[in-house]
Amino acid sequence: TPELAQSVHADVNGLRPRRDYHYRFRHAGVISEVGRFRTTPHPGERGDRMRIAFASCQAWADGYYGALGHLANEDADLHVHLGDYVYEGGIPGDGGFRKTTVPAVLAPAPGNDITRWRQQYAWYKTDPDLQAAHRAGAWMVTWDDHEVLNDYANTTSQYRGFSDISVRRRAAYQAWYEHQPVRLRASRGFASPVIYRRLRWGRLVQFDLIDGRQYRDVPPCGWGEANACAAASNPDVSLLGTEQENWLTRGYRDSTVRWNLLGSNVMLSRLDHDGAAGDLLWNDAWDGFPAARLRLMESWRRSKLRNPVTFTGDWHSTFVNEVHSDFDRPDSPVIGAEFVGTSISTNGDKAVYGPYYGPMIKHNPHITFFDGDRRGYQVATMDDDALRVDLRMVDTVAVRNPKAYTHASFEVTDGVPGVRQL
Repeated sequence: TPELAQSVHADVNGLRPRRDYHYRFRHAGVISEVGRFRTTPHPGERGDRMRIAFASCQAWADGYYGALGHLANEDADLHVHLGDYVYEGGIPGDGGFRKTTVPAVLAPAPGNDITRWRQQYAWYKTDPDLQAAHRAGAWMVTWDDHEVLNDYANTTSQYRGFSDISVRRRAAYQAWYEHQPVRLRASRGFASPVIYRRLRWGRLVQFDLIDGRQYRDVPPCGWGEANACAAASNPDVSLLGTEQENWLTRGYRDSTVRWNLLGSNVMLSRLDHDGAAGDLLWNDAWDGFPAARLRLMESWRRSKLRNPVTFTGDWHSTFVNEVHSDFDRPDSPVIGAEFVGTSISTNGDKAVYGPYYGPMIKHNPHITFFDGDRRGYQVATMDDDALRVDLRMVDTVAVRNPKAYTHASFEVTDGVPGVRQL
């Protein structure tokens, strides 16, 4: 229907477990290209191996999506996008880093205009590598901030004089739904759609993908880079909102799998900016919500999760972190691991965040690996014994068909918190 931008969401039921399926669409004599996906094992099955590819942050004008072209060939059981699928700004007429002519209609930023948001998604989706990645497998998707407005919290933005951005958010959320492979439940009112969801891969993996934007409080200590403050330790302050937090806690309580994976749009682990000199943090991440993070860590502990591992987007850089039960106490036990992925294209080939974040790493001994200069994605492979993560990078985003390579690999051993590089 025109009300949903002619989008089709075919919610197919009755499929057999652990099978490869192929599909296509036919309309008015036109037949789409063929897509494929793999169904999950039966919940009671062992599910002896699972492979997930993670991507995030793909500003169209910052470069080509060659990394997604390579991701499409990974034969992953699941593809996950952790946010910043589109960016809220206008697209330059010269195509930015791509140096290709762009229609004038894309020059103004979308703002509150749902038609303009639809044009943004439609233009991004003209990219053949993005199309290939969607055809190659099943996707789970969440959003971060740029699908609406940089660093926004709930219905508030520091860039709009802390005014209510509900009208803009609703338009952006509806366009996101129309152009994403999400189930119909996400459409229950575009003012506040429910997009967090859970997937189980037999008895091997439970994957929880959260919404870290829609329900969060305004960061108590200030937006962006700011010193820690006592107000953030108020137990009423939330990143996920009460309903989503309770849903996540119940899922952990009932979990019986070997690997519990969390998909987060912003970094869970601490990133101390200035060490002993102070307590400067980036408050748009979980660092701005320490009480909420402690509740999450406590739910891991109470539920006796065997192997909690977090996968994160947002940073346009790669971090591999050991997660402590309380980052305010550096000597607290390591209880999990976190893999923060770089961008698909955002920042182009520039070494933007390496020089900025690199000097901070010495203040954060739980960060076991950092790279701020490369674009790419991550592939996680799980079996009964271990979880392996390969950092798959491309040599450039300036061309459509770049070379891809494995920059580094890491392993988490079943029952042993922490990470080791292979």
